[in-house]
Amino acid sequence: MERNGRQAWPPELSEPLREVDRLRRGGRYTSALALARKLADAHPEQVRVLVEVGLTLGVWGGQPAEALPWFDRVLALAPGHAATRYYRSLALARLGRHAEAVEGFTQVEAAGFRKALVVHMKRAESLGALGRWVEAEADWTAALAEDPGNSWLLQQRAQARTRVGRTEAAEQDLTTALEAQVDEAVDPELLHARGVLRLGRGDVAGARADFDAGLAAFRVGDPPVLLDALRQGLRDARQP
Repeated sequence: MERNGRQAWPPELSEPLREVDRLRRGGRYTSALALARKLADAHPEQVRVLVEVGLTLGVWGGQPAEALPWFDRVLALAPGHAATRYYRSLALARLGRHAEAVEGFTQVEAAGFRKALVVHMKRAESLGALGRWVEAEADWTAALAEDPGNSWLLQQRAQARTRVGRTEAAEQDLTTALEAQVDEAVDPELLHARGVLRLGRGDVAGARADFDAGLAAFRVGDPPVLLDALRQGLRDARQP
């Protein structure tokens, strides 16, 4: 039987595909790709096999341009294969083709893709790269509806809100993110971001407190550029 261009699955292919995955996870990328291509040559209309070639190239091999034709082959056979359209959109984004990626993610969303959170996140990133910050903010908000209180998502929405001039709302996002870290190590990057916003809004005392707290929270392993930024922020906050 066939459905949406997909042929019935031959059970004998299951083990070879598991071997492809074992090879990839074991760091044997070249062997994994060779086996995946061999399976695709033998079964050129098996959607799952073609998808695995694309994933091996695009995700495990870091070759999104080479992965795209394989995803296109899948969509030619099964236009409604939402997961493949999602993988294709990721590849487009990695290639800097963000307008096409946004279109793809929108199609994935319309198809009811089960991973709504990641679709909103990835589309927001591409929208930001295009400078479409109002739309990006909407997607970060939708992502937060899927994962309320997520500190990283709040930080991303704060960045989008800052870009559109909603600095008070951005500061509130960062404050909410920091409040969620009461029982864990405070993120000095969040403190720096809020300090910059406060300084820009004329709250010098608040900015100084954030930069001081960020320096106190800085740990080995945090990026040195952040340490420099916190120190510079403190100098800026001390200037008359």
